[in-house]
Amino acid sequence: MSETPAPLCTAEQITVKYGKITACDAVTFGVEPGAVYALLGRNGAGKSSLVRCLLGQQKPKAGHATLFGKNAWKTRAKAMERTGVVPERPDAPPAMTAPQLAKFCSKLYRNWDHAGVAQRLERYAIPPKVPFGKLSRGQAQEVMLALALGHHPDLLILDDPTLGLDAVARKGLVEELIGELADRDTTVLLTTHDLAGFEGIATHVGILQVGQLVVNEDLEGLKGRFRRLRYRVVGECVDADPVGFDCGPVRVVGQDVEAVVTDFDEERFAAFGGEERIEDLEQESMSLEEIFIAVAGGERD
Repeated sequence: MSETPAPLCTAEQITVKYGKITACDAVTFGVEPGAVYALLGRNGAGKSSLVRCLLGQQKPKAGHATLFGKNAWKTRAKAMERTGVVPERPDAPPAMTAPQLAKFCSKLYRNWDHAGVAQRLERYAIPPKVPFGKLSRGQAQEVMLALALGHHPDLLILDDPTLGLDAVARKGLVEELIGELADRDTTVLLTTHDLAGFEGIATHVGILQVGQLVVNEDLEGLKGRFRRLRYRVVGECVDADPVGFDCGPVRVVGQDVEAVVTDFDEERFAAFGGEERIEDLEQESMSLEEIFIAVAGGERD
């Protein structure tokens, strides 16, 4: 029996505080080799704090992060040789052009792929003589992606890479990333608000809610257990919740009920539909965005 490969990065009971405010509360998860782990959460949920800890840029109040099996805070410089990073906001010397940035970065990595980076910049249609500070937001993010992939990293960390991009630029960046991942065996950890754009490539999902990790599982399993049920209740609609299921949001309009269940099962679904008071029962799968809203979107209606 083969052993499960060790995660490339982990958060182990990480707690981050800013004064009296707790940004992350004992968060634990790992990103296994080959996974595309989408870390989701509303603004202020603690995503960026976790990313900084995982990159060794911030020391947590409690717990620790690892990169390639070693403490991220203590071994960050060594770990960066195998890690590519695309920050939330494009960050590079504004006066330098993309080719100048590539030349500068090539001196930092022993296995820099000069030809590969040049090809990406050409494919992204980045103007070679325009300073980084004059590029559009989308172009700047594509430059950051090209540089992050320039040394063939084992781990790529993307902190909301499509934030602030228009629809065309967002679609282009996601498509380029999908193409890059198809050509290599790079492990990815990303935070994003663009759930629809990244649902097609994510393999695992973590959802932060007020600093706590309330979901941490593979996407297929997550989508398998979440369902939206619709049905009518005959007679007095006192208790409209679907019997036998754990419920998320439940909405009642007259006799019509729409409920999100978080532990869907075909046998229980059939049993619930067989109750005399239940009519017109149907179920439908949910997108990652719909699941996220159900989990982190607020209280039950």
